[in-house]
Amino acid sequence: MKDKGNTFSIIDKGMTVDGSLEGKGNLVVKGMVKGTLVGESVVISEEGQVAADTRVETMTVGGSFDGRVETSGQLVILATGRCTGEILCGDLVVEAGGRLDARVTCTRPANPK
Repeated sequence: MKDKGNTFSIIDKGMTVDGSLEGKGNLVVKGMVKGTLVGESVVISEEGQVAADTRVETMTVGGSFDGRVETSGQLVILATGRCTGEILCGDLVVEAGGRLDARVTCTRPANPK
């Protein structure tokens, strides 16, 4: 069993990562990430920006995402979040006020009633 609680990283305000970023555990983006992002759990804070080809298990967008994102689990767009581009996700949650302007494909089958 994976323990995601052991690793925690922050791209802080004023920081820019331009290129390829890959890691395990939890990543909080308060700055800017451009390029490629691969990881487990990513949170884009309200001031954060990601413009990348992204493959993660889960992602929460409170800031700005532009690009292609593939999640095996849940993608959450908070009320302060903006997401544009292409999304391939297990589940999608968009809070009231969140902006979604993307081509979306959800891969988790619907629950039969």
